[in-house]
Amino acid sequence: MRLAVQYTTSYAYSEPTRRVIQLLRLTPSSFAGQNVLDWRIDVDCDARLRDGRDGYGNLTHMLYIDQPVRQLIIAVSGRVLTEDRAGVVAGVPGDLPHEIFLRETPLTRAGAALHELASALDHQGGAPLDKLHRLAERIHLRTTFDTRSTLVETTAEEAFSAGHGVCQDFAHIFMAVARCIGIPARYVSGHLFRRDGNLHQSAGHAWAEAWVADLGWVAFDPTNGICADDAYIRVACGLDYRDAAPVAGARAGGGQEKLSVDVAIRQSQSQSQN
Repeated sequence: MRLAVQYTTSYAYSEPTRRVIQLLRLTPSSFAGQNVLDWRIDVDCDARLRDGRDGYGNLTHMLYIDQPVRQLIIAVSGRVLTEDRAGVVAGVPGDLPHEIFLRETPLTRAGAALHELASALDHQGGAPLDKLHRLAERIHLRTTFDTRSTLVETTAEEAFSAGHGVCQDFAHIFMAVARCIGIPARYVSGHLFRRDGNLHQSAGHAWAEAWVADLGWVAFDPTNGICADDAYIRVACGLDYRDAAPVAGARAGGGQEKLSVDVAIRQSQSQSQN
């Protein structure tokens, strides 16, 4: 599928800033099943962008703004050619050994409720891939999507116990349980083309990848209860949300901040100009 992305992050400040520094993880990489045709980042003021890769292999840009601003708009646009590989992810640049993703983090540390779910999955038996499919289905059926119930600091245990969360929480729950049963799992941020015709979204999407012997990394989206297909654009990964957040940073000055995000994913019929 040929997908076109328009992703705008807008900041409005009650007072002029003195300095802004941000780490952007907004640019996807090409790998098996995902080919980035073109991609660009535009900023509405004088700014410096320095590109690089972080320790997880994610493409990054450091954004520096040294003059006062009352607003900041970061606009991302691009086109990506995707292929349905039944969730299997291969050939990601800068990939790390899968054993690293057995490590828990404060956001993915399992408590009593998640350990109970992990024990139940193990007790049912089956191959690791079967367990992961059951896990994604269980989370999808057990947890309600609710944008008002959790914060970025909400842990997997808290979200699962409450029975509510957003895609970040669904991914953290999946990862926490997978790691409990000895399966490496990592957080993925990116974009999802909505086949229901809803082109505009108020945020990007998040899901998880788990390591399966003989297959490698397999992408599961417990929010929707499926494996990732050609409607997904993979951008960044890490041990949890903090490692793959699209934008993270700090500023001096600026007073109160108002943030708005608009994401539009469409099917593109135009041909690559490469």
